[in-house]
Amino acid sequence: MSKKTYTAVNETGCCPVPNVEDWDESSVTWQNKKFIKDSTFNLFHMPLNMGRVMKRMWAKVQQAEAAPPTDEFMLLSYDPSPWKGDHFMTVTKEVPNAENVTLSGTFLTKVFEGPYKEAPKWVEEMQKYVTSQGEELQQLYFFYTTCPKCAKHYGKNYVVALAKVK
Repeated sequence: MSKKTYTAVNETGCCPVPNVEDWDESSVTWQNKKFIKDSTFNLFHMPLNMGRVMKRMWAKVQQAEAAPPTDEFMLLSYDPSPWKGDHFMTVTKEVPNAENVTLSGTFLTKVFEGPYKEAPKWVEEMQKYVTSQGEELQQLYFFYTTCPKCAKHYGKNYVVALAKVK
């Protein structure tokens, strides 16, 4: 059974309450987990067109009828540079007119809470966590569990770090 990303509680009609308990200091192994990928323009790691990119991705997912159940939805983010962000949205099947990718491997996970500006500290903490587990970090993704409006409503801004390890 896979880990659930969200609970059944949704007070906003937008983002449900994230299921952070299953993801804190845990691991998940994926074999060809399906995603679509798109990119944002960033200014020192701050995405400038995130809303537009998310709407574009979601429209493609809906048109292809490829949306996973809410409790399996994830949007992973990775910044290959201060000027670009890559974003990976879970899907249930290949999506036409999208960059379809798969992720495979074992990922160590840890939950953080706080504003986006804390991300550099989370990267450092995640590197220490991976090392403490006797692993070597290959790639680090962040799963921002709620939009800013919902994070404000719930009073928490949970972020799940997923470290692909060798």
